[in-house]
Amino acid sequence: MSYNPMPAIDKQALEKWTPRTKTGKLVLEGKITSLKEIFEKNLPLLEPEIIDYLLPNLKYVRLDAKIVQKMTDAGRRTKFQVVVVVGDEEGFIGIGIGKAKQYTEALAKAIRDAKLNIAPIRRGCGSWECRCSEPHSVPFTVAGKSGSVEIVLKPAPRGTGLVVGDTAKVILRLAGIRDAWSKSYGHTRTTLNYAKAVVHALHNTYKFVAPVDWSR
Repeated sequence: MSYNPMPAIDKQALEKWTPRTKTGKLVLEGKITSLKEIFEKNLPLLEPEIIDYLLPNLKYVRLDAKIVQKMTDAGRRTKFQVVVVVGDEEGFIGIGIGKAKQYTEALAKAIRDAKLNIAPIRRGCGSWECRCSEPHSVPFTVAGKSGSVEIVLKPAPRGTGLVVGDTAKVILRLAGIRDAWSKSYGHTRTTLNYAKAVVHALHNTYKFVAPVDWSR
């Protein structure tokens, strides 16, 4: 899977945006100027336009697209299922799924879902071989799980690159991580579960207290 991110911002929709939530109104009024501030204040994130407004450089990559079927009383229903990951390459990442009869509609739903599932990740240099203090890797070893898939991400020294699967490479690059080692378990050929496990591991970087938290 090649790394070819596309812009995830709908500028026309953003220009016509009228906030319907308190968080959206605070953003439009300029009282909230960063997405990280929303998470620090534990505010609900219910409008994808908030992400578009605060992360103008947001990009997306389609990880998977397939046709799914469902049996109903009216017969077999066929839809497209699209899996998308969004990120700004600076510490924010989210994954989304969209289903629709038309591919373009399913893609739009997936991007919207990914924006609403976006969350910050902690980057750093946790490798004892490096200690450069640059945010090029994960700060410590983290694990993520989804279904039967479990993945462990480990800090790597600068210049190592991403020693991970192709899907994980795309996600880590969108998150802004350039060096990492990994170990995975389970049925990793399932793209959705593998991608969810990687994103879960990245989100877990905020599950633990780091030395930088004590200096605040």
